[in-house]
Amino acid sequence: MADLGKSLMVTLGAPDRAAGHFWSFMEDRSVRLLPHQFAAVFFSTLGQLVAGRGDPAGRRAALAVLGRMYRRFGLQPYHGTAVAAALVDTVRRFSGEGWEPELAGQWEVGCRRALRLAERAAGALGDGPHVTFGEVEACEPLSEGVSVLTVRPMRRLRYVPGQAMPVCTPRLPGLWRWYSPASVPRPDGRVEFHVRAVPGGVVSPVLVERVAPGELLWLGPASDVGLSLETAGDADLLLAAGGTGLAPLRALVEQVAASPGGRRVTLVVGARTLLDLYDVVALDKLQQAHGDWLTVVPALSNDRDVELAAQGDLLSLALYHHQPGQAFYVCGSPRLIEAARNRLPAAGVAADSLHLAATFHRALDSALWVARQRSASAARLGTVEAAGGGSSLGQPRGDVP
Repeated sequence: MADLGKSLMVTLGAPDRAAGHFWSFMEDRSVRLLPHQFAAVFFSTLGQLVAGRGDPAGRRAALAVLGRMYRRFGLQPYHGTAVAAALVDTVRRFSGEGWEPELAGQWEVGCRRALRLAERAAGALGDGPHVTFGEVEACEPLSEGVSVLTVRPMRRLRYVPGQAMPVCTPRLPGLWRWYSPASVPRPDGRVEFHVRAVPGGVVSPVLVERVAPGELLWLGPASDVGLSLETAGDADLLLAAGGTGLAPLRALVEQVAASPGGRRVTLVVGARTLLDLYDVVALDKLQQAHGDWLTVVPALSNDRDVELAAQGDLLSLALYHHQPGQAFYVCGSPRLIEAARNRLPAAGVAADSLHLAATFHRALDSALWVARQRSASAARLGTVEAAGGGSSLGQPRGDVP
């Protein structure tokens, strides 16, 4: 069978020219629904989905981007013929020796399938921002393999602490990854992402090692991934952060600080050694500023030079500090989330108080993601209707597999 991925990789060797041809092809046929400045985002994201490139979480992020663009630009099922024809013609023209005649049918069928998924994702996501561009202002390495990227979006991002958003570098067009802002929305609009270079990864090493100040990033729509404080009510919080899973939980601490209501927060931060605890300066500032209600606990799994109270794996120390009635949040690697899913309920943590970050590596995560997006859309709809202003928000139109 012909290789879709190979033909796409060659095509994206000239991403701007390919995207320009894709856009012009549709314009020449009077399909004027895609603004030129977003042609590269739409074309590369669609192409990567059709080619099946990326891990499950990355494909989910790409689908969120494509779904919101589908809705924002008013695509309809009958546009599929023109979009598929433009995609096939662009890949044929730019893939050079990577093109084989049988690829035409495969690209067309795959494109129509991806657009159907995008339509269903659009129904689940509802209205809202789609994609904006942000300039990288700083890349600060904080420990081995971990950098903090400070980005200034060209349009203020709409998100709440605990949410995640798809992020893509034009160095790898169409390959999206989920990252959570590490703070509440700032007055100056800047956003901070914590990125760990995953060994063997495709995108994260590029973000950590190659992306430089002055470059642009593509930023997709924020989505609820199970870490919102809305579901915790007024309960005290126990936050367990593994690695760069600290970012959204640090944002939750800032959210509590911005609207103090008497709740207490315990933040347990996991790392192998003290040197791997990459955000110590910010954590120390938080502890000093909010020591009356915030307790920061390091959990170092492989460091015998620290005090005994800090030695141990993240979940064990989190359970040690757990109190009845606390809302228990966990964010980190898929392995950590899977361990928490199995271990914490067995240790007596009530199911309705447990909040695990979605990993999209399980069907359950996908179902929860869709439900959360629908719930968020319904909440926005209710807010508008309560204000007496009506609503243009569409109703969900089916699940996203």
